[in-house]
Amino acid sequence: MSRLKSPPNFIAPEAMRDGLDEFVAFLDLERGLARNSLLAYRKDLLQFCDFLRREGLAGTWDGVRGEHVSAWLKALDEAGVSAKSAARKLTALRVFSRRLVATGARADDFCEVVARPKLARRLPETLSVAEVSAILDMPAEDSPQGLRNRAMLELAYGSGLRASELCALDLQSLNLEDGLVRVRGKGSKDRVVPVGASAVRALREYLSDAGRPRLAKPKTGSALFISQWGRAISRKTLWAFLQREVERAGIRRKIHPHQLRHAFATHLLANGADLRAIQEMLGHADVSTTQIYTAVERTQLRDEHRRTHPRRRLDA
Repeated sequence: MSRLKSPPNFIAPEAMRDGLDEFVAFLDLERGLARNSLLAYRKDLLQFCDFLRREGLAGTWDGVRGEHVSAWLKALDEAGVSAKSAARKLTALRVFSRRLVATGARADDFCEVVARPKLARRLPETLSVAEVSAILDMPAEDSPQGLRNRAMLELAYGSGLRASELCALDLQSLNLEDGLVRVRGKGSKDRVVPVGASAVRALREYLSDAGRPRLAKPKTGSALFISQWGRAISRKTLWAFLQREVERAGIRRKIHPHQLRHAFATHLLANGADLRAIQEMLGHADVSTTQIYTAVERTQLRDEHRRTHPRRRLDA
């Protein structure tokens, strides 16, 4: 809808802006959220304020009601915003509304009776063990970049890291003697994840004289994975070389780095790993997020049964 076509910077009434600034400072100082998370919260809340201003619904936080939030969600839906994105925006508003109550700025939570957008259950797209093996065997090991790429892919799959976590690792993150890596995940929360033997071997080769030292420059810092210019490698570069190796492996579909993380979880689960342990390794705040992989495993088992069982067809 046209009423949602806001300028690049959403406009909040002055009486509402102070509350937003205090809230973002709270998330930064007391919750320790990452910069990208802070920006996302601020943008979502400013968009809500801008909607209220354009509709003439409320100019202060005291004037906001649950029906205003419902009207915003309806407008987002009519504008083609996905249910997932709308749910994320509502989460930001819920956290803020509760903060207003906690600080005494409001007596009630204006989001309390607002229904969350219904999300379609979508299973994460993952990879088979054979596909992962084919991809990991592709990077050439006779160049510093090849050693780096092999080590990155082995670690991504071997420890279930997000692309952003992988690219942000530094040399101090690794403890190869004990096979561990310290990861800074979402919300700037640290976790320690095991590193498999294959990944440890690939990392040792990358850190040898034939690997990282040949990529390092005088001003290179402590980033673990670096480019040919001696700078920390980007997610864009990671995606590009992963897709190249996917094509070389003969896999005819797009693969993104997060699918290695999905494969890590589903393969552990298929081999009997405890769901809570997988949750901890993935850095999920809630086990319900991890439970999606049980559905993936069931789907894969059903497909395998249909494909291989002698009596899979009624006319067999």
